[in-house]
Amino acid sequence: MTATIEYIPETGSTNADLLARLAGGELVPEGHWLVTDRQTAGRGRQGRSWIDAPGNFMGSTVVRLHERDPSAATLSFLAALAVYETVVPRVAAPQSIMLKWPNDVLMAGSKFCGLLLEMGHGAVIVGIGVNLAAAPEIAGRRTDALKGLSRNAFAEALAAQFALELQRWREFGAEPIMRRWQAAAHKPGTPLTVHGSDGDAISGLFDGLDATGALRLRLPDGTAQVIHAGDVMLEEG
Repeated sequence: MTATIEYIPETGSTNADLLARLAGGELVPEGHWLVTDRQTAGRGRQGRSWIDAPGNFMGSTVVRLHERDPSAATLSFLAALAVYETVVPRVAAPQSIMLKWPNDVLMAGSKFCGLLLEMGHGAVIVGIGVNLAAAPEIAGRRTDALKGLSRNAFAEALAAQFALELQRWREFGAEPIMRRWQAAAHKPGTPLTVHGSDGDAISGLFDGLDATGALRLRLPDGTAQVIHAGDVMLEEG
């Protein structure tokens, strides 16, 4: 699969654009990326907006699902790994880059990347935003920007890495992807607090992932709880 990148000056949402193309019957090939200079209606997980800035990366690509593909849900981990592998050799402190469940990428504990996967018309649209030049302020969250990386060069490197990870995902299954994700993420025993969409919070120790990619949390009473959705905050200290 050869990656191709289509650059546009402005749009509402690259995810929405690709979904609309598929809905209209356009045969957008796998490996095609839509990258924009400005995004006026970018979206994040759980309906949040994704704030852009000049020089940042904002783009989406299409994964066409095949009958024998691993679970589409594991593409979230694949996408985070693709960003991780693209960033690590390009920053001065690679040890500061870490993955956080379910699909955040952090630098020294600060978020610089957001991912949003949406399914439709037999495909998954993978949207990725990376703070390359500037980090928007988000209430209650630490954010940062990588800085010093060219947007177009980063786009080319990410597209190539994503294609490689997708090939591995299809050839070897999701299990190696999940193992690599866990090796690059917060370590077992890390104190976490998970905030659910209902506003409730639960705290415990990270106990890895289950086969579906759900978070296992070891509670203070020694029992384990499996969490399928929520916002994870790493405890300080």
